Parts: sequence; structure tokens; C-alpha cells
Amino acid sequence: MKTKYALLALVSLPLMLSAQDKHSTDTSYANGYYVKRLDYFKQLPPQKNAIVFLGNSITEVGDWQEVTAMPGVINRGISGDNSFGIFHRLDEILMLKPSKIFLVIGVNDIKRGTPLTVIAENYERIILKIRKHAPKSKLYLQTILPVNEPMLAAIYDNIRNHKIISLNELLKDLSEKYKLPYVDLYKDVFVDKNGQLIKELSTDGLHLQPLAYMLWADYLKQKKYL
Repeated sequence: MKTKYALLALVSLPLMLSAQDKHSTDTSYANGYYVKRLDYFKQLPPQKNAIVFLGNSITEVGDWQEVTAMPGVINRGISGDNSFGIFHRLDEILMLKPSKIFLVIGVNDIKRGTPLTVIAENYERIILKIRKHAPKSKLYLQTILPVNEPMLAAIYDNIRNHKIISLNELLKDLSEKYKLPYVDLYKDVFVDKNGQLIKELSTDGLHLQPLAYMLWADYLKQKKYL
């Protein structure tokens, strides 16, 4: 009888862990750089009604005040960040009660093998947290940008445009569900005729040249998002 119950427990354990881990965290985002940059953000003078650009290294590299030529624009990009990291550092951003949040995150999740559905779930958690704690802040869901696959180094082998396209479709569904602006940077700004990130706009197939940020900001203005 004891053996029977022991076997039952072993069978049940994966199911229990699965239920507990529904929102388990890929803690690889929380490295030394993430911690230091987050501490830096917390020490900056607070800017009420800021326009926040939020994301990973692609966002961090952008000189958003320069390319937008707008007051109150702040950069909250952290190199290496993923959708888990964004969710877990939202409090620092939401306490500012920003007027607008331009979010793009997910390519590092793809790099690390996180299922697309889990990334989308994290996006939904981010949306709901913003709505709860900063309901007047307008969130813009920016698509994950394409990559130029022939340019990518081996460490980025898991990042492919078909995955990015599929994730962007999930983000579009969320934008419709929550009536949020869907900012299609992938299709309207950065993809070439072969379905790759425009080579001249990239440094390594993933990250961007300075000119790309000017095109990005111009697009946001053309669409009246800024």
C-alpha cells in the first residue's frame, strides 16, 4: 500500500510543480548589470508625467531625448532584460505615473528559449499591473523588431524571424483585447523585402545603428503616438 501511494505521489508531483510554476521566473535577467542599472534609476530625480521608453539593450542604446526632441522623455532600457525582468521592475516606473510607456521586450526571452505563450502571458501581466497602479498611463505595445539572420553571431542562433512574427501576432491579439495601440515597427520601419532587418540599420543583425533610432522616432511622430 505504501508503495502505491509513493508512486501516486511521484506521478502527481510534476502536475503540482507545473501549477505552481505557471508564473515562474527566468531569473537570468537579474545579473549584476541589471541590479546596478535599476539602482541607478531609483536614485534619479523623479520626473512626473514622463514619456518612458522601456525595454532591453535595443531601448537602452537609444538617445531618446535627442531623437524625439521632446521634454520629459526618459530611457528605462536595461541590456539583457526580458519580459520577466520588466514585470519585476515596473514599480520603479509606475511610481512616476508616466503619461506614456513605449514598451518593446521579448527578443532575449526568445534567445533563452522561453515559450512564446509564456512571453505573451508576461506581457498580459505587465498590462494588468500598469492598468491597476497607473491607470492614466498610456501603454504602447511596440512589436519586437526583425533580426538580420545572416549577420547574427552564433549566440543568437535561437532568434529567428518566424518566431518574432508569431510573438508579434500574440501581441496584436493583446492590443485588441485591451484596446492598446499596436506599434508595428517590424513591418512599417525595419524589415526589408527579404523579411530581414535592414542591414544598413544594424550593427550585428540584432542591435541598431544610430540612424535607426531617428527613423523609429519619426515613425512614432507620424503615427501621432508622440
